[in-house]
Amino acid sequence: MASRLLAVIPARGGSKRVPGKNTRMLAGKPAIVYSIEAAISCGLFDAVVVSTDSEHIADIARAAGAAVPFMRDASLSGDHTGVSEVTLDALNRLDPHKANYDSVCQLMANCPLRTADDILASHAQFAATGADTQISVTNYGWLNPWWAVTMDEEFSLTHILPESLGKRSQDLPAVFCPTGAVWWAKAEVLRAELTFHAAGKRGWEMPWYRAVDIDSEDDWKFAEAIKKGMAS
Repeated sequence: MASRLLAVIPARGGSKRVPGKNTRMLAGKPAIVYSIEAAISCGLFDAVVVSTDSEHIADIARAAGAAVPFMRDASLSGDHTGVSEVTLDALNRLDPHKANYDSVCQLMANCPLRTADDILASHAQFAATGADTQISVTNYGWLNPWWAVTMDEEFSLTHILPESLGKRSQDLPAVFCPTGAVWWAKAEVLRAELTFHAAGKRGWEMPWYRAVDIDSEDDWKFAEAIKKGMAS
């Protein structure tokens, strides 16, 4: 029997660092629409749901084809609310008897460059490995964290990983950064662990130019530049 899949797109209205980022126009569309369109066009999901506390976001989401069957409670819309809590809340609201969905996919609205093909490829790995949870990651690339330093008020540098000094980049292990683009969990595991960061979680690698998380104005400009480059 085919797995029953739920997509949840968390999108609160109160972003502080980039006000209105989920509805702000990015290359001609509200940013959240890219996530909705990717989820719908990949053809995997039995439902594509936006969890939001904003009527404006809800209106845009419905117009783009997503379902908004409830408004998120204010207790889950604060600056310190964990996003796994939001997705779990949506799962429990939509499937209180644990009968409708086998797995849930969390697609962050602030990752508008991820594509339908990314969702399909990530799900193929999730299904093939039998992972309980899986998060998307991207290689750090030229910003090599093995050479990371801190700098004090006198501009003195301290290496965080001094054991990597003198080693060539090609001799150091690849290091990956999590991105909110495509996260998967078995529904039963998310309910039990309350987070996608369950023991033994797997990573699915995606290219940096589709893995951008927009959390600042510089991130927004970066995403705009990539969209323009892809269109040219």
